[in-house]
Amino acid sequence: MLKRTFIAFITILAAGVVMAQAYKWVDDDGVVHYSDRPREGAVRIELPKSSPRRAPAPARTVSRQPAAAATEEAPAAFKYESLEISTPAAEETLWNIETILNVSLSVEPGLQTGHQIRVYFDGEPQMVSGTSFQLEGVYRGIHNLQAEIVDERGKLMIRSRTNRFYVQQNAIGGG
Repeated sequence: MLKRTFIAFITILAAGVVMAQAYKWVDDDGVVHYSDRPREGAVRIELPKSSPRRAPAPARTVSRQPAAAATEEAPAAFKYESLEISTPAAEETLWNIETILNVSLSVEPGLQTGHQIRVYFDGEPQMVSGTSFQLEGVYRGIHNLQAEIVDERGKLMIRSRTNRFYVQQNAIGGG
């Protein structure tokens, strides 16, 4: 239990670069939870606002000439280098997650303004607000997770590989 809480805490701290807010709360059993979504009784956690990587300089140039008189070529389209699901890892087996899955994505370079992340859990689209988040209602069995980034028009920019992972639950009592 402590290990899971520690991993969740580290995941949230590492995601402080892209996540605007984090929340902490303790449930009725005394278990500490962390999320990027506020809940009743949750306390907002202030995260550091440092970034290990700077965003690339804008590719477009500004011209003071009227559009018809501009002679510069159109800027090159932005392209992501990679989008990976960091957590859970492909083929990983997770034990006793109590139906809450911690997910972390890695985007290089960082998510651009106006672009959105879509996540598909077992083929169903999920609403997410950053590169670290929790999915609820994840029960034992085999699951698939995939992420993609779309621009402001909904055009697909990049798609991750599908990560298959397994959720196991310890049995209560013997055989």
